[in-house]
Amino acid sequence: MSTPHAITPAAPQVREVPDAHLNRALDLASVVFHETYDKEERERYRKTLRRCDRLGAYTQDQLVGLLAAHRLQLSVPGGQLPCAGLTFVCVAPTHRRRGVLSALMAQLWRDCAAQGRPLAALWASEAAIYGRYGFGAATHLSTMEIDSTRPLALRITPDPGPLRLLDVGQALALLGPRYEASRSRRAGRPARDRLWWRELVLAEEDEDDDELSPPRIVVSGSGGDPCAGYAIYRTRGGDDDGTPGLVQVYELEADTAPVTAALWSYLASIDLTGRVRAWGRPADDPLPLIAADPDQVRVTRQFPALWLRLVDLRAALTARAWARPVDLVLEVRDGMIPANHGRFRLTTDPAGPPDGNRCEPTTDPADLALDIRDLAACYLGGTRLRHLARAGLVTEHTAGALQQLDAALHTEFLPFTHDEF
Repeated sequence: MSTPHAITPAAPQVREVPDAHLNRALDLASVVFHETYDKEERERYRKTLRRCDRLGAYTQDQLVGLLAAHRLQLSVPGGQLPCAGLTFVCVAPTHRRRGVLSALMAQLWRDCAAQGRPLAALWASEAAIYGRYGFGAATHLSTMEIDSTRPLALRITPDPGPLRLLDVGQALALLGPRYEASRSRRAGRPARDRLWWRELVLAEEDEDDDELSPPRIVVSGSGGDPCAGYAIYRTRGGDDDGTPGLVQVYELEADTAPVTAALWSYLASIDLTGRVRAWGRPADDPLPLIAADPDQVRVTRQFPALWLRLVDLRAALTARAWARPVDLVLEVRDGMIPANHGRFRLTTDPAGPPDGNRCEPTTDPADLALDIRDLAACYLGGTRLRHLARAGLVTEHTAGALQQLDAALHTEFLPFTHDEF
């Protein structure tokens, strides 16, 4: 009698998810993320998915894997690049460890190549997963809290100019240009259209805390002046048990340190509140430096934010601006995208236009060897190459090569992203 053989399940087919299957997609996401979506949430998420490119893994007609991608323009040093902003990445619990996510990612890389998107990015719900696919943590955030039961003590004098409150309808004309100016200074920030502003940044309700107020907007400058800075925040009153009221800061942008000081002073002086919390601030935010009392302004958490993938290594490296000239051979390991795997001679000219940069395959000996995920972590200027080398993740074959590339990757401001998608 022959021994029966186990039947290997057929590999799922990856194809576009049509609009007619959006409810299936949300049903899958609710199972994977252990959430229950009410009617309003389902409609909001359907709107989000309609704006995205969508890939599904199907067994026959059952959706068992999902990957959606926003069509982003992400700021990089010296400019911006098209980027696939991944969201709703999930695999049915019945189909884990069957190559479903790998198949979705492989199709995504092909789509990015066809659409001219050299970058992909995501917020990782499980960070251990995405390093395997070549993503590196490229930006980091700090959560800060201010004890506002007493006046905020600062080491510099706040800007004496007027502050005024705006309603949401007035906000976009002033806030949009100020935000765009910040994108030119800091890499990692997605461009925002009006829909992004209205539905993500200035949404009427905070989806994580329904006790918070609608968004409030305070602007530095009189009505006839350009916006020198702004803050977007929500408030919550105190509890009967004595818990002080909260000011939850979503975003604060300012031209100068005095304007920054004026906005934080305002936020810390709002009546009937005793605590200011900003969950996502740049790792080099100046507030802890200008606080006169370090116990009044505390950094309570630091964490990776945007994870970046170099989908087209050569296009990404030649499109960004460089702080120093480079002439190095990089040996890059990429087990997912063959075109990125191998040795490349990178030559850059910071004084010239970006099209003067070159990144070409070569058989010359390598000066540095590293994994694609570690190059992605350094790409926006948020991770020091030397730190990765000390951890044994970068190998220097030519003395001085590490210092040369590290200096060339430097940016004046650390990259910053807090737009979750």
